[in-house]
Amino acid sequence: MIRVNVPIDVNAVAANASAAFALATPLLVADLVTSAIIASLGARAPDDKRERVVRRTLDGLRSGEFAVEIDGRVYGDPDDVVVCAGVATLRFFLRRSSRAA
Repeated sequence: MIRVNVPIDVNAVAANASAAFALATPLLVADLVTSAIIASLGARAPDDKRERVVRRTLDGLRSGEFAVEIDGRVYGDPDDVVVCAGVATLRFFLRRSSRAA
């Protein structure tokens, strides 16, 4: 389980003159997954490793190799939009068994 802080979209609040975007922020699944990977690897991880892990993870989501659960909802497409507030909780699941037959 990985927890990611969700930023407030100040531009959306100002552009729409609506406080609704201050309470919940719409984000792409890819953006949340990228934030989770960066948080998990830590600030000292080399840039090339971060880029490889992000690319491999997003490719795995697109191909259906695994899914990500964000705040209780399952997503399999990094281009989906999720609405979050405060802190988002991510969990990754393989779509197939990892046991050898």
